[in-house]
Amino acid sequence: MKAFLELVTFSEILVGLKETFKHLFTPSITLQYPHEKRNLPNGYRGMLSLLRYSDGVEKCVGCDLCEAACPSRVITVVSAEVPGEPTKRYAKEFFMDMTRCIFCGLCVEACPVDALGMTKEYEWAVYDKRSLHLNKEQLLEIGDRAFPERERPVQDQYHNVATFNIGLPQIPQKPS
Repeated sequence: MKAFLELVTFSEILVGLKETFKHLFTPSITLQYPHEKRNLPNGYRGMLSLLRYSDGVEKCVGCDLCEAACPSRVITVVSAEVPGEPTKRYAKEFFMDMTRCIFCGLCVEACPVDALGMTKEYEWAVYDKRSLHLNKEQLLEIGDRAFPERERPVQDQYHNVATFNIGLPQIPQKPS
């Protein structure tokens, strides 16, 4: 008798409709992607960028440690010395092939001066993959956009750093 009553009243359909109406009036958890963006966690590893000091000077000293630490050989650094100051180096050219990057963050950890940073940018779909071969100016632009607050230069943070620089000609050499 119970089975016949369930067959006649379509109880399975009523149970399904009850579940449907229950979810119909609850708030949605779906994000409408182009208009709504996810909040990414602090440790998110997105697009790489080069950073600058607060006075606009780039942080990279051209030590090539990021190039050596990269497991997929994404980074190419051509370093040079500042003319007249043999102890100061800089990255003359800096290239990244983001089509091969695995976003591991080893280059950021290897950098001794924190010149590289990983942004929270993840929208890098392009039609031509050659546009993902980034040069130094493009990487600095990404860094300026992603990290608006900048660190002060080292000589402004630690006032006695200038006395240890042997490249400064006005400081007398220590007698031997």
